[in-house]
Amino acid sequence: MTQPETPRKLRLGAFIMATGHHVAAWRHPGSQADSGVNIDHYIEVAQTAERGLFDQVFVADSPGVWHKGDRESFSRQGRISHFEPVTLWAALSAVTKHIGFVATASTTYEDPYLLARKFASLDHISKGRAAWNVVTTSAENVHGNFGLDAHPDPALRYERAHEFVDVVKGLWDSFDDDAFRRDKASGVYFDPDKLHTLNHVGKHLKVQGPLNIERSPQGHPVIVQAGSSEDGKELAAATAEAIFTAWTSLAEAQAFYKDVKGRMAKYGRRPEELLVLPGISPVIGRTDEEAQAKWAELQALIHPSVGLATLAPFWPGEDLTQWNLDAPPPYIPEPPKGINSRAHVVLQLARREKYTVRQLYEYLAGARGHWVVVGTPETIADRMQEWFENGAADGFNVMPPVLPQSLNEFVDLVVPELQRRGLFRTAYEGRTLRENLGLTRPASRYATPLAKAA
Repeated sequence: MTQPETPRKLRLGAFIMATGHHVAAWRHPGSQADSGVNIDHYIEVAQTAERGLFDQVFVADSPGVWHKGDRESFSRQGRISHFEPVTLWAALSAVTKHIGFVATASTTYEDPYLLARKFASLDHISKGRAAWNVVTTSAENVHGNFGLDAHPDPALRYERAHEFVDVVKGLWDSFDDDAFRRDKASGVYFDPDKLHTLNHVGKHLKVQGPLNIERSPQGHPVIVQAGSSEDGKELAAATAEAIFTAWTSLAEAQAFYKDVKGRMAKYGRRPEELLVLPGISPVIGRTDEEAQAKWAELQALIHPSVGLATLAPFWPGEDLTQWNLDAPPPYIPEPPKGINSRAHVVLQLARREKYTVRQLYEYLAGARGHWVVVGTPETIADRMQEWFENGAADGFNVMPPVLPQSLNEFVDLVVPELQRRGLFRTAYEGRTLRENLGLTRPASRYATPLAKAA
């Protein structure tokens, strides 16, 4: 007798940006101003997300200081000082039981052996809750931190990324799952025949191996990718199990969803092996009036220099201080060369909505071009359900405008509404991140065909 299929459920990640995603969040009374280096803040946020039955928490990261704009706007940025994510997640895994941890690490500026080792370690420490957000680093101000004269161009970065991910996966398979006997009676600790040396020699990388840590609880930590450029979509189709993306309309999100999943077959993969998780930044009120008032309160905290700094990457070389803030931008350029696909989202938004300069930077200040929804819990659930049920999303990366306040509101008000609609879990399905995301545990590349099929 065939068992009925389990109804498809939303997947939810909490995208944690220290004080919150709104550019002025650090000034808001609902935020923790020093949160970037406050472990108690992160403990509270991770435990809140777990209380809300989120699949995972995620922090963005860069191997350099986040800096856009002039000295005036730089002095007003609230995201200058923050933890390195893998060490942060290792600490938080000790005070949580179910929630997964997505850490960003760069294929352009990291070493594949060291990266493979630390993520395998995180997966062991967390008992199977680690994920790697694969990025190529779009910021051009970090190459000097690594002794380079210039930032590699996008095509080269993505070419290296494909090879890098394959090497890391190979290193994670250094030991078979049953390699370690640890038999005290016989004195045999492990079986050397179940140890594999990678011996990779490629265009960009030369890595011998093996890794000096056994295969982790998930086999491989979950592979996540963030970005929506052509190169990014191809990398996700080939390697990722979840992709973070930014869209502001249902039609755009549907087109992306269809596009990226349609690329998977040529890599021997099925569409359900990749979860598409657009960002959503919810401003929540018990009434529409309360939600709008919260949004207005946040917007009033934006200093104009900080607002203009959010636009600077999309108008390179332009002195934006000369613009009339209450008129539309004098022109809307084609996306600047070397800027990732976020430029396409932002510039298309400016064309479609015909925003003034102030309106545009106020929108971007909320979530840097991600989807901002202002309204009641029912309104936010309506919008999420529409995207989920109409081929635009498998779930969402929730981006609280202010932390910890906004995440508490989402967990207390929106999660129960999603549960009432049967869209979201009422208990965790398993203990590992893969189990909760509905992803299979990958077989080792060295396993026999029979073992892989099993």
